[in-house]
Amino acid sequence: MAERAAVLGRPIAHSLSPVLHRAAYAALGLDDWTYEALDLGAEELPVLLAGLDEEWRGFSVTMPCKQAAAAVATESDPLPLLLGAANTLVRVPGGWRAENTDVTGVGMALQLAGVDHVEHAAILGNGGTATAAAVALASLGAQTVDVVVRDPARAAGVVAVLGALDVTARVATFAQTPEVAAPVVVSTVPVDGQTTVAGLHWQPGQTVLDVLYAGWPTPLAAAVEDAGGTTVHGIEVLFWQATVQVELITGRPAPIEAMRAALDAVVPR
Repeated sequence: MAERAAVLGRPIAHSLSPVLHRAAYAALGLDDWTYEALDLGAEELPVLLAGLDEEWRGFSVTMPCKQAAAAVATESDPLPLLLGAANTLVRVPGGWRAENTDVTGVGMALQLAGVDHVEHAAILGNGGTATAAAVALASLGAQTVDVVVRDPARAAGVVAVLGALDVTARVATFAQTPEVAAPVVVSTVPVDGQTTVAGLHWQPGQTVLDVLYAGWPTPLAAAVEDAGGTTVHGIEVLFWQATVQVELITGRPAPIEAMRAALDAVVPR
């Protein structure tokens, strides 16, 4: 029987997950595996899962479906329970197990950029990726994290996660924050907010991870580099979280070199 997997979300046409997963399956010799991109919203996710055959083995989950994926799962790894969001669903007897590999993606991207330890960090934006960044920063030793958002009420999820990890959260709006003083910053701000974050005052020596990977360098990345800072390409988050997804879904070690070659062919670093 053929095995099937896919990435779920809306919009989905831009996703590079098929590039990574198909390359992995080919390198692993999983010739009977397929990987698709399925366009659907959060409200459609439970209906889809309920009607699937056993040939479906797992899903990568992107916005706006991450919270719905965590809610519909019959089993859950501790991270999705903490975050209230899952970016991976894996077939288990009787249903689906929720996983979140975004934390690994953010953590690996920062560590490979030379961030081994940080005490003071900042997160720009809110949502599922921001909460994952909170866990990653806490794992690197962060004691204080500035959370900068448009609306303080929308920072509640990130603040709750930081609180559960005994990390002090300091919430501010972009209007209140002309500059970000933290030495390490993770931006989860979408494309339509790039003008705002690029317009902040950036400092030499800062390391800024922009989770966006299309249109690089982003306006934020360009502003940070002009100020003498170091930028981390969002493609690294995508890559490393995908390697863990491949292992979770297939049960095989991820073929790192094959996946990297496939990604570099479409998004040169």
